[in-house]
Formats: sequence, C-alpha cells, structure tokens
Amino acid sequence: MKKTLIGAGAAALLALAAGCGGNDDDMSGMDMGQSGSSAPATSATQAGHNDDDVAFAQMMIPHHQQAVDMAKMAVERATDPKVKNLASRIQGAQDPEIQQMTNMLKTWGAPATPTMSSMPGMDMPGMEGMEGGMSDQEMRQLEQASGADFDRLWMEMMIKHHQGAVDMAKDELKNGSNAEAKALAQQIINAQEAEITEMQAMLDQQ
Repeated sequence: MKKTLIGAGAAALLALAAGCGGNDDDMSGMDMGQSGSSAPATSATQAGHNDDDVAFAQMMIPHHQQAVDMAKMAVERATDPKVKNLASRIQGAQDPEIQQMTNMLKTWGAPATPTMSSMPGMDMPGMEGMEGGMSDQEMRQLEQASGADFDRLWMEMMIKHHQGAVDMAKDELKNGSNAEAKALAQQIINAQEAEITEMQAMLDQQ
C-alpha cells in the first residue's frame, strides 16, 4: 500500500514538473515574441528621414557627378596650376559624398534616381532641371574651349554649379529631417561657398 502511495506521489511530482516545464516553454515563446519585435526599431530607423531627405540625395548625386566630370576635364586640360589643383580637390571631396548619399538611399530603401511621379513638372532630359546644372550645350561649349579660355569658362560654370548645390543644400537644412543628410548638406555649403570665393578671386586676377 505504501509503495502504491509513493508511486502515486512520484507521478504527481512528475506531472507538476512537466507542467512547470510547459509554462517555461510558453514564457520562452513569449520572450521570443518580444525580443523578435525588432520591426518597430527598424521602422523607427526608417522614420528618421522624410521625402525632402530622399529628394536631396537623389538630386545631389547626379549634380555631384557632373561636377566630378567637369573636375576631371580641368585636371587634364586646364593651363593654370591653381585651376588644376582646385579641380583635383573638388573631385576628391565629391566622389566620397556621392558614395555616402548612395548608401543613405539604400538604407532608406529609396531608389538612386527619382521617379517621374515623385518629380512633377520635371522631364529631366539632362541636367537643365537641376539647380546650377550644366546643359548639354554648355558642356559641349566647355569641351570645345582651350587654354586660358577653358580655365575662365570652367570657373564661371563651376561657380554657377556650386551655387546650385549650395541652394539645394540650404533647402535640405530647412526641410529635411535626417541628421546625417543635414550634416552633409552643411558640409556641402561650407566647402562649396569657400570654393566659390576662391574661384571668384582667381577670375578677378585674370
């Protein structure tokens, strides 16, 4: 009889232990559900930008790329060493910024180029639709210039180009919300305003 009671007690203890184990499983499942809720954190990261941030990066990338193309042209063809040096610095500064903005757009899940629906009123056949962007005709004019005329025309065009970038960056500071994008915009303003002053001084000396 005692053996039967002991056996029954042991069975009860085993059942109780199994029940506790089941509760642990349930709790662990709940913990996983809570720890697995990383989606809100991700969405919070995605919410750290707005449409103006996206437009700033999408438009500034090709704007920078044209400046880099112009800089490469001056490195090869300018006659004034100061122009060559400035062109080299512009290329060295804007190439990394292009990569930075490309990475920002990837992080935000945004395309590298704006869709036509997101840019109403702009068919964008070239750079004409951008602030300070050179048209195809202007680029051909620069390609055909040589000597001191090339240096002068290049600086005049780059001043216009830089002023456009500064205006775009100021719009980002006013309307954007992403901290990295706004910091980059301020960096662009500081660098390109200084380069505008430098080019204007060089033109005055000609």
